[in-house]
Amino acid sequence: MKPRRVVVTGLGALTPIGNTLSAYWEGLLSGTSGAAPITYFDPTLFKTQFACELKNFDPLDHFDRKEARKYDRFAQYALVSVAEAIEDSQLQLDTVDKDRVGVIWGAGIGGLETFQNEVLNFAAGNENPRFNPFFIPKMIADIAPGLISIKYGFRGPNFATVSACASASNAMIDALNYIRLGYADVIVTGGSEAAVTKAGIGGFNAMHALSKRNEDPKTASRPFDKDRDGFVLGEGAGALILEAYEHAVARGATIYAELAGGGLSADAHHMTAPHPEGLGATKVMENCLRDAALDPTEVDAINMHGTSTPLGDIAESSAIVKVFGDHAYAMNINSTKSMTGHLLGAAGAVEAIASIMAIKHGVVPPTINHQTPDEEIDQKINFTFGKAQKRTVNVALSNTFGFGGHNACVLFKKIN
Repeated sequence: MKPRRVVVTGLGALTPIGNTLSAYWEGLLSGTSGAAPITYFDPTLFKTQFACELKNFDPLDHFDRKEARKYDRFAQYALVSVAEAIEDSQLQLDTVDKDRVGVIWGAGIGGLETFQNEVLNFAAGNENPRFNPFFIPKMIADIAPGLISIKYGFRGPNFATVSACASASNAMIDALNYIRLGYADVIVTGGSEAAVTKAGIGGFNAMHALSKRNEDPKTASRPFDKDRDGFVLGEGAGALILEAYEHAVARGATIYAELAGGGLSADAHHMTAPHPEGLGATKVMENCLRDAALDPTEVDAINMHGTSTPLGDIAESSAIVKVFGDHAYAMNINSTKSMTGHLLGAAGAVEAIASIMAIKHGVVPPTINHQTPDEEIDQKINFTFGKAQKRTVNVALSNTFGFGGHNACVLFKKIN
């Protein structure tokens, strides 16, 4: 059986620079930084005192009080972004075959805040330990796709992918293949994360992974800059409605782009550091191009993993030159993490959305906060520094790499 083509028919975004798809895109094009001092708790004792939190998000705008208390923030974010994506797709919930609609969702950590608070409450408690009856279902990463399926009645394939910062991209690739092979006609996919917590900041600080530019948070996420000192923790969610091309056409859906390929690889090198020669990053892009049956010269733009870490930015930039050769200098390459921060397990989703919107609108969002060139990074690469650049984007890649050496790459192309 010839694999079915898979297209994107709906998008939803909840990010530190915009709480809807349109607001997120506007924030990207304007080069807005989502970084600011932490408001969720007193960060005074932490080495890093800022993050990319959501702005003006009130769960009671979306859930009643009793319902909101049952969900960790990462699950709330998932439900909100999916609601926007389903509305955007104009999927008719009363007529679609719900046995053929699945949910495959990514989360690198899941209910970290729930776990943290329950443990703190236990440690501060008395001789009779008490735990919230929703502790376990609030915490587990797979509760997000479970809740989505319960809300909408989707009875197709349903599970969570966990591969650290590659989780959402892994979810999209699994969704792509399940539709290709005929196991579903529509799959809701994407990722969510809510790790801006004491445990999240403290844990990443202990690894020396986060920027400590407390005096100027908005410029702290500075991919490819010589003075970068770590990533900025972000939160939020991104949702995509993936659909078999024939199914989308039959119902008259508006199609954003085709998800034409996905690649996976492992560094097999270190728990947290990238392979110094970018081996895994090289392999994952090669695998993605092979899966899409495209030549490297056909790619117009890459949204890099680009976390603003000293080692990661060098390894990924080197890998791009290895894969694309001289064509590496003809593309527009960027890192939207310079604006959103690093959404961990949700990163792949919000960054894929940025790539899809670049195809739709013919504009590549900028990489902000670059001030000093790094001599270890090839300066002939067009990193789209400073401001958005207009260009025709027919094919766009999005890279995500996770702790443990997990690499995932997705390829979108303009629909023909």
